[in-house]
Amino acid sequence: MTMTDDRADRPNKLPWPPMLMVATALAAIGLGMILPLHLFEAWWLTLPGVLLVAIGLGLDVWAITTMRRAATNVLPHRAADQLVTSGPFRFSRNPIYLGNSLLLLGIGLAGGNAWFIVGALVSALLVDRLAIRREEQHLAARFGAAWTAYAQQTPRWLF
Repeated sequence: MTMTDDRADRPNKLPWPPMLMVATALAAIGLGMILPLHLFEAWWLTLPGVLLVAIGLGLDVWAITTMRRAATNVLPHRAADQLVTSGPFRFSRNPIYLGNSLLLLGIGLAGGNAWFIVGALVSALLVDRLAIRREEQHLAARFGAAWTAYAQQTPRWLF
């Protein structure tokens, strides 16, 4: 296997973002049963929660569709084939991870389980440290000046 082989040139060995999202959801559900952390019975948070779920899912689908159209890999532990800067990637370098975070926040608001909100924040921090930083190094090595220019003009999350 050479250094240019895609299997050798990947940002991570494990797909941290989906693993963390599932672990966060399961932990929030479990903690919600054992030690409920309610949002003050705020029924009025249901609609914003549902909207965040819809926005999160929509962002995920839009980003994945954009990556597939660009004929690049979607899996976070595999090498990138193309540098995608169109679609939702114009606004965020990580729209899938942003969508996942919005999805978890929305479930927490809609379901009145604050563990999802806490989990979304912890998960976003862990994704940033375990995946995003490594992916950025991978993309910089793979796409050089094009990555640098893109990273300078497009925020990591939204700001």
